[in-house]
Amino acid sequence: MLPVAYAAIRFSAASKSKEKLMSSAQPLFESTIESLELIHRGKVRDVYAIDADTMLIVASDRLSAFDVVLPDPIPGKGQVLTAISQFWFDRTAHIVPNHCLDIAIEDVLTDAGERRQAAGRSMVVKRLDALPIEAVVRGYIIGSGWKDYQQSGVVCGIELPPGLHLADRLEQAIFTPATKAAVGDHDENISFEEASAAIGAANANRMRDAALDLYGFASDYARERGIIIADTKFEMGLDVHGELILIDEALTPDSSRFWPADQYRPGSSPPSYDKQFVRDYLETLDWNKQAPGPNLPPEIITKTAEKYREALTLLTG
Repeated sequence: MLPVAYAAIRFSAASKSKEKLMSSAQPLFESTIESLELIHRGKVRDVYAIDADTMLIVASDRLSAFDVVLPDPIPGKGQVLTAISQFWFDRTAHIVPNHCLDIAIEDVLTDAGERRQAAGRSMVVKRLDALPIEAVVRGYIIGSGWKDYQQSGVVCGIELPPGLHLADRLEQAIFTPATKAAVGDHDENISFEEASAAIGAANANRMRDAALDLYGFASDYARERGIIIADTKFEMGLDVHGELILIDEALTPDSSRFWPADQYRPGSSPPSYDKQFVRDYLETLDWNKQAPGPNLPPEIITKTAEKYREALTLLTG
């Protein structure tokens, strides 16, 4: 779970060339920024206190599947997530404000070794109050939504039409909130009424409307570039004035299902540019989806890194 005091951010990747972002540098499983206080280590991001008002976020190359952090990092993953998030933050600010601040990493870290760790994968952030609900939007029926639909015909309290097939496109995208689990625990789908009880009806309504608008804008954009965004999840927080702010990451292969549009076929699970590739491999193992996670073969690591980089190229050109 993200810390309650979370963050307005400005990615330090802006000055990095795409060639640098897409290079196969030494992967970073865990950052060690000793000049700052570590206040949280999540599934992917390490959070450090700068002062009472700001924090540093470092996106590692860790990968989680089924809410379990796997022991093998994906080289360059944190840099790709950072670049894609910044791309979307820049293009969706007209829909909902985000937490980006224009503070260079060089102004925060004076040690050259620490700057190398954070290069291309870091954020300087302003603290906000994070809402303890994930804003999930589904445009297609897949994953846990498909499992819920098969059992009851209902996803997060929303009754869907009968006869849907795996990966079918929904007539309208739906907002399906989820709880935010701690590392090692599993997120749980909840109804809109449960989300309203947790964060208040007004905040739940604002979160739903913003998430649906963000998904609609991004899915239209991505489809023009050959990517279907099947579903995605957002993190949101409140500033001191109670304004809703988009935080964390946005529309990345970690937080979304990205499908190649030219290979999409209803009735089967499409290939993907995201970590579904790893999930599919893990489903072939005799693993109970509890920590510790299994090691990944080198070919799975390499292919996953390629998929993340391909998503970056297709989206950003």
